[in-house]
Amino acid sequence: MALRKPILKLITTRRPLQCISRVRAYNTQERESPSVAATRERPKQTHFGFQTVHEEEKWKKVHDVFETVAEKYDVMNDAMSFGIHRVWKDFFMQRLAPTHGTRLIDVAGGTGDISFRYVNYLRNLGAAPEGKRSSVTVCDINQAMLDVGKARANKHGLTSEKTGVDMNWLCSDAEKLSVPDETYTAYTIAFGVRNCTHVDKVLEEAYRVLMPGGRFMCLEFSQLPNDTLQWLYDQYSFQVIPVLGQLIAGQWKPYQYLVESIRQFPNQEKFKTMIEDAGFRQVTYENLTFGVCAIHSGFKI
Repeated sequence: MALRKPILKLITTRRPLQCISRVRAYNTQERESPSVAATRERPKQTHFGFQTVHEEEKWKKVHDVFETVAEKYDVMNDAMSFGIHRVWKDFFMQRLAPTHGTRLIDVAGGTGDISFRYVNYLRNLGAAPEGKRSSVTVCDINQAMLDVGKARANKHGLTSEKTGVDMNWLCSDAEKLSVPDETYTAYTIAFGVRNCTHVDKVLEEAYRVLMPGGRFMCLEFSQLPNDTLQWLYDQYSFQVIPVLGQLIAGQWKPYQYLVESIRQFPNQEKFKTMIEDAGFRQVTYENLTFGVCAIHSGFKI
């Protein structure tokens, strides 16, 4: 009988200590669980063509693509489209129909194709009325593309001094433009939005930098509504375009990415919905060349 009290005392004092110890061990294990930490810290993923990459990787990969092809970019556009891209861009500018006094930002417009058409369109309107000064900001995330555009502007006499249209060059990300709110009356982006990681952020930025009543316009490759034509177009895109890239620009992979990025981009209706979700109204689209590309338009109202 003399031993029972110490034994009972030992049992009753150890059990709470064991429970506390187990709780501490459980909490420590949960805090340090590799699976929990991995879930919390796992980088978000997106597509780069048909590849799956981390979001922070995509912008660098896209940047490298355009830095690589900058010098041959316009030549390849002619080769890949048989020159039709020029007709698309002319039509795009006709649909924009700028007037004297328009303040345009042309995003992803490094080599100047859209901006030069804008300047020439205004020149064809005749002399600007007093106090109606027009401007264009050529914006691109890639300085190499902007350098090509500047060289082309100088070569063709499309500088501010010679045209009377203020031309500015801005190296900036379409997802976070280094531009104040409500700065421009028109926003264009041609064959560039599909290369951005977050298309929704690009559209939100477009809305932000436009003045009330300003117009958003996008020219982008799209999807053909006819299955047979889409199949034929796919065969040309995947079998011919990378080969042309290798022969003309000495680059296969950038043009493989080009055709893959086109296939990953939303179709006309889905992109229209995305534009509306960003706040734009009176959103419409118009197919060009059976839907190979499309013009989307919307207004900040």
